[in-house]
Amino acid sequence: MLMVGYYIFKVVREPLVLVGGGAEMKSYAAAAQALTLMGFVPLYSWFSSRVNRMRLIMGVIFFFIVCIEAFYVGFHAGVPMLGFFFYVWVGIFSLATIAQFWSYTNDLYDRPTGERLFPIVAVGATAGSPLGALLTEPLFKAGIRPYTMFQITAAILLVHFALYRLIDRRQSGRRAEAAKAQQPLAGPGGFSLLLRNPYLQLLAALLLVLNFVNTTGEYLVGRTVLETAANAPTSEAKEAIVGAFYGGYNFWTSVLALALQAFIASRLVKYLGVGGVVLALPLVAVLRWAKICENATDYSIMNTGRQMLWLPTSREEKYKAKQAADTFVVRSGDLLSGVAVFLGTTYLAAGARSFAVMNLALIVLWLTVAVRLVRHYRSLAAPRG
Repeated sequence: MLMVGYYIFKVVREPLVLVGGGAEMKSYAAAAQALTLMGFVPLYSWFSSRVNRMRLIMGVIFFFIVCIEAFYVGFHAGVPMLGFFFYVWVGIFSLATIAQFWSYTNDLYDRPTGERLFPIVAVGATAGSPLGALLTEPLFKAGIRPYTMFQITAAILLVHFALYRLIDRRQSGRRAEAAKAQQPLAGPGGFSLLLRNPYLQLLAALLLVLNFVNTTGEYLVGRTVLETAANAPTSEAKEAIVGAFYGGYNFWTSVLALALQAFIASRLVKYLGVGGVVLALPLVAVLRWAKICENATDYSIMNTGRQMLWLPTSREEKYKAKQAADTFVVRSGDLLSGVAVFLGTTYLAAGARSFAVMNLALIVLWLTVAVRLVRHYRSLAAPRG
C-alpha cells in the first residue's frame, strides 16, 4: 500500500517541478531536503525515545497525512513555488515512511528469519510500484490535474496504518514481542549511532555513493524529457507530456523490478547470500545498461540487500540510525549530485558525456565500498565462540 501511494506522488511531482523550474531544480531540491532532514532526524530520535512502537508509527503517518492536505489546499490557492516545495517534501516522505516500515520489519525478525523472509516481503513492496505508476498515466492523459490525486494517497496511508495495527495485534500474543513493543527506544540519537559504529559508517558510505550515481542519472533523463517537451504549445500540454512519460517510465521500471524481486532476489540470497544482492546493482550500473534496468535492480534486488544489512544491528540502530541513514545520508548523496550538476552546467559547460564519465568513476568506488561492507556483515553474522 505504501509503495502505491509513493509512486502516485513520484509521478505527480515530476510535471510540478520540471514545468515550474526545469531539470536542474530536481537536483537543487536535494539541498533543501538534506537541510530539512538535519532537523527531522533528531526530532524522530527524540520522539522515538518517548513513545512505544505503535505510537511512533502512528505519529509519523498522521504527520504526513496532515502535510498532504496542506499541499492540496496550497495548490488550489495557487501558492507560488509550491511545486518545488512539494518535490522536497515527497523526497522526505518516501524515505522516512519506507525506512520506518523496514525498521519495523527488522524489529520483528531475527537475522536468519529475516534473510529468509525479506525477499518475500519485498515482493509485496515492489508490487505496489507498478500499480501506482499504472494508476497515474491514464489519469494524466484524461486531463486530471496532479494535485487532485493527493486524496488517493491520503486514503492509502490510512489503510497502511490499519495494516500496521493488525500486525501489531497479532504480534502482541507473543509475550516477549509485546513487552519489546511497549518500550521506547533508549540510547543516543540517530546521527550519533551512525558515526560511532564502523559497520554503519560503511553502510552510510554505500548509500551516499549509490544515490550520487542514481541522481545524476535521473538528471540526465529529466533533461532529455524536458528538451523533448520544449515545443509543446502550452504549459498544460508540456505538463501532460512530462507526466505521461514518467508514468510509462516508472511503470516499466516497476514491472522489471517486480520480476527481478519475484524470481531473482530470493535465489541470489539463497546461493550467494547478502553479497549477491548488494553487489548486483553496481555491476549493472558499471555495464551501463539502460536506466530502466539500473532503477529496476535498485528498487528490487538492491533494496532487499539494503534492508538485510540492518539485521545484525541493535534495536536502537534499526530505528534511529536507519532513519538517519535512509533519509539524511541518501539525500546527501543527492545533494552532492546537485552540486556536481550546478558546477558542471554553470562553470564547465559539461554535457551528458561528462556526467556519464563521472558516474563511471564513482561506480568503481561504489563497488569497493560494497565489497568491504559485505565482508563486515559476514563477520557480524558469523557464529560466536
